[in-house]
Amino acid sequence: MAGKKRSFGRVRKLPSGRYQARYLAPDGVDRPAPQTFRTKKEADDWLADRQSEVRSGDWQDPDAGAVNFMVYALQWVDERDLAPTTDELYRRLLRLHILPTFEVLDLDEITPPRVRTWRAERLQATGAATTVAKSYRLLKAIMETAVEDELIRRNPCRIKGAGKETAAERPTATVEQVDSVADAMGPRWRLMVYIAAYGPARPEEQAALRRPDVDLENVGVWIRTAEPELTTGRRVPGDTKSAAGKRFLVLPEFMRVDLERHLDWYAEKEPNGLLFVGERGKPFRRSTFGRKWRKARAKVGLPDDFRFYDLRHTGHTLSTRSGATLKDTMVRAGQSSTRAALIYQHSDVERQKEVAGGIDAHVRAERVKAKAARDQERSGTQRARNA
Repeated sequence: MAGKKRSFGRVRKLPSGRYQARYLAPDGVDRPAPQTFRTKKEADDWLADRQSEVRSGDWQDPDAGAVNFMVYALQWVDERDLAPTTDELYRRLLRLHILPTFEVLDLDEITPPRVRTWRAERLQATGAATTVAKSYRLLKAIMETAVEDELIRRNPCRIKGAGKETAAERPTATVEQVDSVADAMGPRWRLMVYIAAYGPARPEEQAALRRPDVDLENVGVWIRTAEPELTTGRRVPGDTKSAAGKRFLVLPEFMRVDLERHLDWYAEKEPNGLLFVGERGKPFRRSTFGRKWRKARAKVGLPDDFRFYDLRHTGHTLSTRSGATLKDTMVRAGQSSTRAALIYQHSDVERQKEVAGGIDAHVRAERVKAKAARDQERSGTQRARNA
């Protein structure tokens, strides 16, 4: 009995004894299978899979993924209209961690095993789990767009949890340590340390502060913009990290004198002058400030891994200890949240003054305790000398 006539594709036996399968694709091109088959049934099964893809609308041009990854990835970054700092980060991750492995490959040549091997090698080579997680997320995002562009069928980045960052809990400083490091930084940078710890403001937010942003009546500063610095040294004025970043920071009352003195002594003199400038009257550089910070940190005995940014963590902790609610802390930190419950919580300027007042009381109390301890130590030393 004659076999059932094939309705999709063709199979023929080659002189080698293996079988070749072909089919007319939706794009009108007669496409052969990328390999030959040992049996006719294997060729039939391959054609059946292609027919199912055509019927379900899942068929993709098998040549679509023949796009160089480096070309596609760099175009992906170009088309994103990213913030300058994010653009710089993505290009650095590509250059240092992703392209050395994948730049010569086409999109359809990047497979799950290759991704797993790449990630394991980066972890072993760098030991920087956070950087590798960022690199993995970027690779996954690029490949997900390739799926949406119908250049590949599935995203090869399928490692569960590989994009999560598990950074260690950041340290906090005591009030005495904050005072000590502020003194060690010198009077020009004293206020910057206090705004970082008791605001708390991000470094790029402080870099953008100007005279009109200072409110002496309410003892605080307006955070309206940010000026992050790229690795090239160029500042890029722009918006704050999020909409919540635009806020009024009510500062503890004890900082009123620091604000007044800084305006008189160090801020640029013109009406819209920068609040923080270097000794030569120019916008301070991150590298120069970093050297000052490291020297001051070492002088007062803070851990080597205590960053200037960690003063923000100190500020969050003090706010909580001073009775701030989660919403209060979020407002002070300029952070956003998607939790629906937070919509019904409010933290206006008056409430922020209460929180700042709590910080003020806490700092003053800690200073009194520290002074009493020093006085007692000096008194004991003097008695020992007189004995």
